[in-house]
Amino acid sequence: MAKQSSVNKNNRRRKLVARYATKRKKLKEVARDLTKPAEVRFAAQLKLAELPRNSSATRVRNRCEITGRSRGYYRKLRVCRNMLRELASQGRIPGMVKSSW
Repeated sequence: MAKQSSVNKNNRRRKLVARYATKRKKLKEVARDLTKPAEVRFAAQLKLAELPRNSSATRVRNRCEITGRSRGYYRKLRVCRNMLRELASQGRIPGMVKSSW
């Protein structure tokens, strides 16, 4: 089980990313548009830098939905490898069978 503070911090980051997503997208489009003057693009980059750092999507860490573990994460199932094995052994993941011989 991961530290509760780490899980909560990551959840706060997810909320910030969702709140600032449209604003960041618009500013990035302006900053990358080469048809606009350099002053406008530079101003857009400065505004982008003023936004909270945790509002960037790259700051969010993929974590297991059950345990909060950050490593060995399977995106498709949103769980870590340990929980994947446990759930597969219990037969809770459709179509997945733990092999034994």
